[in-house]
Amino acid sequence: MTQIKVPADRVKELGGGNAVSTINDVARLAGVSIKTVSRVMNNEPNVREETRTKVKDAANLLHYRPNLLARSLAGARSFLIGLLYDNPSSSYVIDLQSGVIARCRESGYHVLSEPQDSLAPDLGRAIASLLATIRLDGVILTPPLCDMAMVLEAVEAAGVPYVRVSPYAYPGRSAQVEMDDSLAAYKMTQHLLGLGHRDIGFVRGHPEHGSSHRRYEGFLQAMNEAGLTPRSDWIKQGFNSFASGIDAAKALFETRTDLPTALFASNDEMAFGIMAYAQQIGVKIPDQVSVVGFDDTPGSTVIWPHLTTIRQPVVDLAYAAADILLSRANGDDDAPVLTRVSRLLPFELVQRDSAKSI
Repeated sequence: MTQIKVPADRVKELGGGNAVSTINDVARLAGVSIKTVSRVMNNEPNVREETRTKVKDAANLLHYRPNLLARSLAGARSFLIGLLYDNPSSSYVIDLQSGVIARCRESGYHVLSEPQDSLAPDLGRAIASLLATIRLDGVILTPPLCDMAMVLEAVEAAGVPYVRVSPYAYPGRSAQVEMDDSLAAYKMTQHLLGLGHRDIGFVRGHPEHGSSHRRYEGFLQAMNEAGLTPRSDWIKQGFNSFASGIDAAKALFETRTDLPTALFASNDEMAFGIMAYAQQIGVKIPDQVSVVGFDDTPGSTVIWPHLTTIRQPVVDLAYAAADILLSRANGDDDAPVLTRVSRLLPFELVQRDSAKSI
């Protein structure tokens, strides 16, 4: 298809160059109505592909960018998606933001990223106030917020569509995206068993995160199927942080005479803490103790030895959550009702140097 080609002086006359172009300029250059330009810029369905291309070519020539405030005032949408989170892992939050932003940009939306304190007694009121102050076209809730009744009630009372990432509680209450944490932990435990390990310890994740429970369940299932009962003194409670990994290692390595041959940390941050403390006291990894994690954060290939871990598709999970919301917001008649949507994404077991056979 032939693209729109206009001399530079004509582009400037229509609003290009250093001038600020308008939707009227784009409509005139593309030879379509203002309404058609609006539908194309909002990625609405039922626009002929030829017309869509003409409008986009005209907008690019004129360096046209829709005014978010004007778009919001002109219709019932704000073109804003809220991402609410409370997580100690900075890499997890960055991946969440990357996924949501990538999908929102495709539809001309913007992201309001709001950290929340899940321990705050007025959390429900704070979220209700946020939703009353800023009009959002949808909200994405991440652990542990996605499993808290007061949060769900505040969002539902505001009438804002929402999608939960990796929820554990209240199944079927909302649209959700997740990976199979239990199966992933099961596979990792099987991997350690396949390397010959039988004395395996486990550091549990934050108790308020549903994924922590699922990962522990997967570990127990694999151990039980192998006819093994994990020792209670080799099971430690962590909180998904580097510091809690160090605390777990101190407790596990206290005597240094009765060590498990392998340790499975419920997330990478805790695995890093375990490995750091082991190095400090002279416990060699993986020669004396194999260590594996969960998430495949950037530090997995920075720490030495490189960490064997489960690659969790956080960016893809966030992208999928935004996609569910935007499919409805953009008027996709084929998009299912939000409460019926559930997407399961794949994981990958990544073998590196921190675990070896015995």
